[in-house]
Amino acid sequence: MKTFKDFALHVIDWNLTPEQAVTMYLEWGNNDWRGEYPPVRSKDDTSLYFVVDSWQSPPIVRLVRRTSEGAEDLAAMPLPQELLADFQAEHGNWRGVSAPTPAARQWLKRQLGQE
Repeated sequence: MKTFKDFALHVIDWNLTPEQAVTMYLEWGNNDWRGEYPPVRSKDDTSLYFVVDSWQSPPIVRLVRRTSEGAEDLAAMPLPQELLADFQAEHGNWRGVSAPTPAARQWLKRQLGQE
């Protein structure tokens, strides 16, 4: 699997959350055409975004490419130790998939050379 740096030149949607991605790509007719994220219009629509998967310990940060055909992990790595306390302060011991915290987002931008 590739590293995050391999995607430094790609356009990443830093504000797209996993919930919004599901609504855009999977919940046809369940979203607002005038909203920030209207439903996809064709099979060519693609989004790149980060998620934090806390089903395991430590949580895994994943770069996801989502299309109307499905989602694919492009790169993944454990959430760094120095970001665990911040993540747990926001999410506690919750198990699931969530958007990166602001601190994790800043770290990811540094990993991609975008900050």
